[in-house]
Amino acid sequence: MFTKGISGRQYARRGACTLAAAAAVLALQTGTAAASGTGEAPAPAAHTAPAPAPAPAPASAVRITEGQVREAAPGGTLLYPSVTSCLTVTVRLADGGLVGAHASLFQVPGEYRSDRILGALRDRVGGRDVTAVEVRGAVGAWLPGYFTKAIESYGDGESVPFPSEPDPGGLAAAVADGLGQPDAKVTVTDVPDGDQTVR
Repeated sequence: MFTKGISGRQYARRGACTLAAAAAVLALQTGTAAASGTGEAPAPAAHTAPAPAPAPAPASAVRITEGQVREAAPGGTLLYPSVTSCLTVTVRLADGGLVGAHASLFQVPGEYRSDRILGALRDRVGGRDVTAVEVRGAVGAWLPGYFTKAIESYGDGESVPFPSEPDPGGLAAAVADGLGQPDAKVTVTDVPDGDQTVR
């Protein structure tokens, strides 16, 4: 590299020296002699190794916000942003793909409410082989019944039930039933607030 403040004559002199030094190093590496005083590098060797193929770009994460059901291709990643009072349900497919749902206690306009989301997830999975189902999030905020009757379904004068303690077993059974999967495939994990990334 050249620095500012060098005159044109000094620049040319330094450039020629650098080129001659590079030619000498190249000559030593290839076993040929550089043309002395000309500043020319020898011809490259006839057999050069091909450049390595570029690595494939990593798949971008599929973002699933409240009330949505989406999927990632095999090797992909699901991102559930801002999981606070929600539960996420991730279905791991035998081919390495992921299908996920971001279940919200209260319906987001235009998205699935809690008593419809498992059906939508089941439909998205279809007949594909499932290896595991992972439920994560605010386990203590959810009753298993919210997957069959959403909070919005309660009418005037009806009291909405709220959990008095976490029920991971009940949630696992409700999710297994809603997805038509064996209970043994479903795990439930209480996860602190924040984004969830599933690979």
